[in-house]
Amino acid sequence: MSLFALSLVLIAALLHATWNLVAKKAGGDSRFALLSSLMILVLWGPVGIWAAWGTVPLWGAKEWALIFASGITHLVYFNVLLRGYAASDLTVVYPVARGTGPLISSFGALLLLDEHMSLGGVLGVFAVTGGVFLIAGGPSLWARAHDPVQRQRVMAGLGYGAATGCMIALYTLIDGYSVKVMLISPILIDYFGNLARLPFMLPSALRKPTAFMESARALWKHALVLAVISPLGYILVLYAARLAPLSHVAPAREVSMLFAALLGGRLLGEGERGTRIVGAACIAAGVVGLATG
Repeated sequence: MSLFALSLVLIAALLHATWNLVAKKAGGDSRFALLSSLMILVLWGPVGIWAAWGTVPLWGAKEWALIFASGITHLVYFNVLLRGYAASDLTVVYPVARGTGPLISSFGALLLLDEHMSLGGVLGVFAVTGGVFLIAGGPSLWARAHDPVQRQRVMAGLGYGAATGCMIALYTLIDGYSVKVMLISPILIDYFGNLARLPFMLPSALRKPTAFMESARALWKHALVLAVISPLGYILVLYAARLAPLSHVAPAREVSMLFAALLGGRLLGEGERGTRIVGAACIAAGVVGLATG
């Protein structure tokens, strides 16, 4: 992986960890997801129109099918993630999701996109995955599982995290194929994917407009932050995927674990910061292996 591609991934990782912290603090639900999508539609509209000009009219059924599939997968991902944050700690849900997703997508890319990875790269993937267990709480997860209340939160976090990780792997492969094989602009994948999600999100708001407006008044600042930095972070990742193998880029994104371990433990008071930093170090070492292998 080139230094420039790695730089894009590192910036995206910081943005990703930041918006996940904002989403966790917001405690939002599907109404929060809709509000964020509407803000993305407006704020990124000029950029989306600029990127679409002269390009989208040339698209065929395959391009639109990929955009639709990406949008729906992201919708399921975000709603499952929010449910996980409501049921458990960020430092359980986030690491499990961000570890299982790249593990599946990396080996999926090797099979589906005919990519190659050295031994150092393979070891890097497993180092990233191993760090997930430590950041999620390490051995203390089992100790917490003996307490009925904590057991419920831990099991919920693991379940939602794994489900979110599967969605991450699916949209990573869809979007990776779109940018690398179909050469669709990363900006258009993100913007039109967001547009494709809106028809599925609007009915819930229309059924209870008062509840949506109350949620919008309470969470608009959180949604605004997410609307600005979430698309930017993912667009940077997709540009990196154009420059480097997807099987390297996907797990390298998980350096965001380092930021999440610090932010989640320090700002959200979820504890076990020392163990999680050790896990983040494992992930950082894995990223180095991916970058050089």
